[in-house]
Amino acid sequence: MEIIHVSAECYPVAKAGGLGDVVGALPKYQTAAGHVSKVVLPMYRTKFLYEHQWDVVHKSSAYLANTWFDYTIIKERTNVLGFDLYLVDIHGLLDREKVYGYDDDVERFMSFQIAVVDWIASWKHHPDIIHVHDHHTALIPFMVKYCYQYQHLAGVPTVLTIHNAQYQGWIDWGHSDYIPHWDGWRWGMLDWNNMINPLAAGIRSCWKLTTVSWSYLQEMRLESNGLEALFEYEKGKSVGILNGIDDKVWDPAADKYLDHHFNIDSLATGKKANKDFLCQEFGLDPNKPLFIFIGRLVGEKAAELLPRAIGDSLFYINQRMNWLVLGSGETHIEWDLGNMRHFWPGVYNAKIGYNEKLSHQMYAGADFLLMPSRVEPCGLNQMYAMRYGTIPVVRRTGGLRDTVKDFGEPGGYGICFNQASIGDITQAVYRGVELYQDQRTFDALRRQVMELNFSWDISAEQYLDLYKSLVP
Repeated sequence: MEIIHVSAECYPVAKAGGLGDVVGALPKYQTAAGHVSKVVLPMYRTKFLYEHQWDVVHKSSAYLANTWFDYTIIKERTNVLGFDLYLVDIHGLLDREKVYGYDDDVERFMSFQIAVVDWIASWKHHPDIIHVHDHHTALIPFMVKYCYQYQHLAGVPTVLTIHNAQYQGWIDWGHSDYIPHWDGWRWGMLDWNNMINPLAAGIRSCWKLTTVSWSYLQEMRLESNGLEALFEYEKGKSVGILNGIDDKVWDPAADKYLDHHFNIDSLATGKKANKDFLCQEFGLDPNKPLFIFIGRLVGEKAAELLPRAIGDSLFYINQRMNWLVLGSGETHIEWDLGNMRHFWPGVYNAKIGYNEKLSHQMYAGADFLLMPSRVEPCGLNQMYAMRYGTIPVVRRTGGLRDTVKDFGEPGGYGICFNQASIGDITQAVYRGVELYQDQRTFDALRRQVMELNFSWDISAEQYLDLYKSLVP
């Protein structure tokens, strides 16, 4: 099969979150399985762009409302990522360094989608599958069905994967002319609460809808920022496929970011060496259990609870643990977490911002990873942590529920709690501190989590089976 993935992110080209990790891995595994998997994303001005060689494969023009724009498609020459990579350049819109956060993001991603569909429409053949990811590309299933100039693509199966239903890309109806000339009778496919809702349009228009864990598929029918009824209505074409991780990138025995490599046979010495490095770097005590948090400092991640939860755990559990935080997000949370360094020297530190190398080092050196998320469609951090022998401490929600089983249950290996609250977090941390004292059980759990298989092999095969059910 020829599979076209269209996305706003793809690691290591451009990444803002887990979406980039998924789109950077899934096509590689599909290609390895013998299929032609291609990724198309905007031509951001990132380091990756300037470090690789490219060929121009297509040039054309299209309309965004009454504005005529030129676009260029370039292809990475060496297939360095293990799949065909294409970038779309539109001067004045996509030639930026950051992925998101601009006032004209609506125009940027609308023009990107138009360019992608316009390019595919010019091919002498049709791809077998167009697979789009999140709201930034969710209008493509609508466009190939209902935009007059692209309706010869209507027979191409489209799959929409929702990585986070909270973000939907709302557009005012005054900008409906951004979409290439479309069948006006189909306005209801676009509308949700008197706005154009790209995610809702994609859900209605795609052939199959997937999301990134089984539990999140159920949760979206109960809480999805206003789309609950739509997910209930479309449940017949919806499938939950758990994300995987790239176990070639996330491998403690070969990780390019680590100075001290290890595998399951050298787990104890390898973890100790990496923990000693972190504790020396951040002024922590290597004899105490090390808890870490890595992620966006936003409400979805319950990050505003961290300052109080960490402070309470240090106070009430008599500073019997270390804390190290890595992340960026809302300014007041960043300030609170940064300011805590003055109150808890020797047992707490934080790095505000994001650092890929440090994140790998933290997974390798930590004893526990905290994820108290309010919303976690799949979660990859807990899988990365377990690959490195770090015990996850997670709230039971979304993919965290599907990938972490409490060690108090038969066959369990993590620490789970139910509410995103100070009390639940502190109690879970206390359980971790007590577990750490039982070195025999703790070591057995570390070995157990390292043996779990969260690679893309299984998930990629499930996607391929889904595609095959759609292709004649």
